[in-house]
Amino acid sequence: MMKRICISEFMDADAVAALSAGFDLRYEPAWVDRRADLVAALPQADALIVRNRTQVDAALLDSAPRLRVVGRLGVGLDNIDVESCAARGIRVIPAVGANARSVAEYVVITVAMLLRGAFASGAEVAQGKWPRARLSEGRETLGKTLGVVGFGDIGRQTAALAQAFGMRVIAHDPMLRADDPVWQGRDVAPRSLDALLAEADAVSLHVPLVPATRHLINAPRLAAMKSGAVLVNTARGGVVDEAALAQALREGRLAGAALDVFEQEPLPAGSPLADVPNLVLTPHIGGVTREANARVSMLIARKVREALEEGTA
Repeated sequence: MMKRICISEFMDADAVAALSAGFDLRYEPAWVDRRADLVAALPQADALIVRNRTQVDAALLDSAPRLRVVGRLGVGLDNIDVESCAARGIRVIPAVGANARSVAEYVVITVAMLLRGAFASGAEVAQGKWPRARLSEGRETLGKTLGVVGFGDIGRQTAALAQAFGMRVIAHDPMLRADDPVWQGRDVAPRSLDALLAEADAVSLHVPLVPATRHLINAPRLAAMKSGAVLVNTARGGVVDEAALAQALREGRLAGAALDVFEQEPLPAGSPLADVPNLVLTPHIGGVTREANARVSMLIARKVREALEEGTA
């Protein structure tokens, strides 16, 4: 009997094809919004592949007694009950590193855009207005300081790209000692979180969402940021207090912010982030490009196949 693989969210076509040989493959990207249909397909499933929206919780796992592998098309695991998977002997495989470049590019380009402050003027110019004086106050990245909160693979790639833009980089990561050789090797100075926020012209977040990081960036920390600084969050929505950020932007204490992730996705009507000035919102696509999707999908296809074929999951 062929082993069954269920895929509940979109996956690159070449990677899907790579899994079709030798497996009973069920590829239904709409399952993420049809949980009952997904649950009905799982009793005979040996592997499940998801992105960030499918909730792989204890109830879902209860419907999949044969499940041995969960492949995650991305790196964050907050939609997967890792402890319940471990208790059932289910291996969880994230696509570590495969989308880091896409996130790093998103961050550095967005930081440059926010510092310049001139790229939302299309409607005004098209209407015959000429806000040249106001928009001539933008800033270059050269010589500015980027503060990276979380110095793992994505944080390190972000630092390298920012340095190519002429930025100085400081970082905070409680998992790394102050004398870790990574700091000197990357020409990045370690800082406490409070020191980083006070010093950085731009702050980028690269931490998982765990109890210790929920609302890590809250009203007091936003108030402690350098005047005129900008903030970019491509990590997880709950890391930033959205209402506090909206207030800081409305009051002009920050020059701008970009959020690619939110406490609730999709962003609900009535969010405090609606109609906030100098705020860029994107729908959790920082790590999703054509190239990254191909890399992430093929990596997970390969690792899931290996795990099932070797029987080591």
